[in-house]
Amino acid sequence: MTAPSGPGETSPTLDRGGLITVVDGSSFCLSDRSGNVRANPQGLFFLDARLLSRWELRLDGEALEPLSVASELPFHAVFVLRAPARPGRPAEDLLVLRRRWVGQGMREDIELRNHTAGPVSVRVEVRADADFEDLFVVKGGRAGSAPPGPGELMRSWGHGALRFAFTRGGRRRDVVLTAEPAGDAFPASLAWHVTVPPHGSWHTSLSLSVLVDHVPVPMTHPAGQPVEHSTTALRRHLWRSRITRITTADEGFAAVLDRSLEDLGALRTADPAYPDVPVVAAGAPWYMTLFGRDALLTAWSALLVDPELALGVLETLARLQGQRDDPGTGEQPGRILHEVRTTESTTGRFADADRYYGTVDAPALFVMLLGEAHRWGVAPARVRALLPAADACLDWMERTGDADGFLAYAQTAEDARLRNQGWKDSDDGILWPAGTQPAPPIALCEVQAYRHAALLARAELAEAAGDAETAARHRARAEMLREAFERWFWLPGTGAYALALDGGRRAVDTLASNMGHALWAGIADERRARQVAEHLLSPALFSGWGVRTLARTMAAYNPISYHNGSVWPHDTAVAVAGLARYGLMGAATTLAESLLDAAQHHEHRLPELFAGLDRADVAVPVSYPSSCSPQAWAAVAPLLLLRSLLRFHPDLPAGRLRLAPAVPDAWLPLRMENLRLGDAELVVEVDADGQVRVEGLPAGVELVSD
Repeated sequence: MTAPSGPGETSPTLDRGGLITVVDGSSFCLSDRSGNVRANPQGLFFLDARLLSRWELRLDGEALEPLSVASELPFHAVFVLRAPARPGRPAEDLLVLRRRWVGQGMREDIELRNHTAGPVSVRVEVRADADFEDLFVVKGGRAGSAPPGPGELMRSWGHGALRFAFTRGGRRRDVVLTAEPAGDAFPASLAWHVTVPPHGSWHTSLSLSVLVDHVPVPMTHPAGQPVEHSTTALRRHLWRSRITRITTADEGFAAVLDRSLEDLGALRTADPAYPDVPVVAAGAPWYMTLFGRDALLTAWSALLVDPELALGVLETLARLQGQRDDPGTGEQPGRILHEVRTTESTTGRFADADRYYGTVDAPALFVMLLGEAHRWGVAPARVRALLPAADACLDWMERTGDADGFLAYAQTAEDARLRNQGWKDSDDGILWPAGTQPAPPIALCEVQAYRHAALLARAELAEAAGDAETAARHRARAEMLREAFERWFWLPGTGAYALALDGGRRAVDTLASNMGHALWAGIADERRARQVAEHLLSPALFSGWGVRTLARTMAAYNPISYHNGSVWPHDTAVAVAGLARYGLMGAATTLAESLLDAAQHHEHRLPELFAGLDRADVAVPVSYPSSCSPQAWAAVAPLLLLRSLLRFHPDLPAGRLRLAPAVPDAWLPLRMENLRLGDAELVVEVDADGQVRVEGLPAGVELVSD
């Protein structure tokens, strides 16, 4: 996920720019540590547009001093402040709490607490403004005081309310600010003159509601109602009750897992036209929408706790699958989209949104995930119904691939959005060792691995349906691709797989993390996996916190770049899964433990990426300035680590569950309850001695431990 064609923090946390993020669904608020919104890129955002561009709390016209920010839930934050000192009143005498909830608008409860023996009189003021600016204009620092593009911005006030409205192209959005008890309304603020009694308190509840074409958007956290009964709180409680419950003796790992689940829950969203079909947003604050690649990899990693997400992602992407040739958006028949953007949509429905298809790997990942859902026994009838979409993906790959089956991409004049269309999709994400750009079309290492796995997954699906001919055809195609991959991508002098092939079929012999994906997808030759592992754990690639995206021996290495030397948690977790696949458990455990150590330094949360500086040089993982946190595939990385070290591999159609734990002793005992395989709910225990017990295994399914 990157840069965007419009170019992956839900629980509020201090990010690299000192911002606090509170998020739910497609709504999020970026503020400073006081809870104020005063400058770019701060604001309240909804459906890829900034609604509030200013939101300031002042007492007697003065700013408050921030003391702390507390958050346990992604959609909620509590800002603790104190009033500025004035003659006769020390600063600590008046404590202020701002309790914020975000979700299709925003609710904020303000409480003043008087800790003195006498009354305190004060003027409370909330200053507000809106600009309805596009998300990426704000992110890029280009937002100004003028309305965004052609349109009309209107402000009105009175009767204790402020209203901001923006009309463009016949579509209108309104933001309405009210409070209970009501304040006095002014052109850009609400205000109250209050006297707080001795050792007493005063409070008001503000509601920021949204209307689209004069139709109110239901607020998730309405003022005056218990927040525990809000839509978000109830949805979170229901989801947490249905997913796998994991307990471990390692308190640090337990905290990381809990944070991962909270973040995953907050990033879950849905197409408004299909509210009961879950998908996942890529990450806050800038990618709170559906990305194909991100959603597919996230759903794969989350299977251990939430198989339903995989099905929702697959069904949603199938509905949006390419149907026609559109050079401007990259749409092609069978292609899976890269991203959805809803800025100008009146409904938020994905069908009405702007869609961009510039990804080379999402079609293969789609078929891979469908095959994995089949192995997990997820809703067999619904999986079968997705076979036409899978075949359309395979047809797209067949049309796109060259004679050896290699998938490549090249930027076109019509589609100038993304130069690179793999997961390292920044402009400089794919380079020669000397730091120069390879000539397109570019065939990435990991993309060929994904296609190989997709062919084998489709063969398994065909075998399950009794279609031996289709199965044999796909297996033969996969074997041809594997042989060609070894012939063209293996670098015998280096003992590694090339990053890519350029347009002249030259191997781009850059040492990068992508080869870990070749292990995960299973295309790598068994005899060469150990050499790949040695590179992944070498000082050039292993920072001590995870695998660098680019080896520090390469000319373009920069530990604080986006894709050329940083560490991406999902990338390292994929490498761990690949190492475990080839039985290299020592290397897998080393990487897994290093990544979980990094999470401890990020408030038990793994961000989108962090700097690739060596652990021996800097004793903490250094934050990347604009990293998304939470970000979907980073949030689920600990779940993929757990599954990989458990060596948990179900194959219900084949009648087996492989479970051969090689987890750190500190995690034991470990227990998983309500783990869903098909229609069954399992209890899996690994005791302090490493002994395994499984309850609820479906009839006819054998537990395999080797």
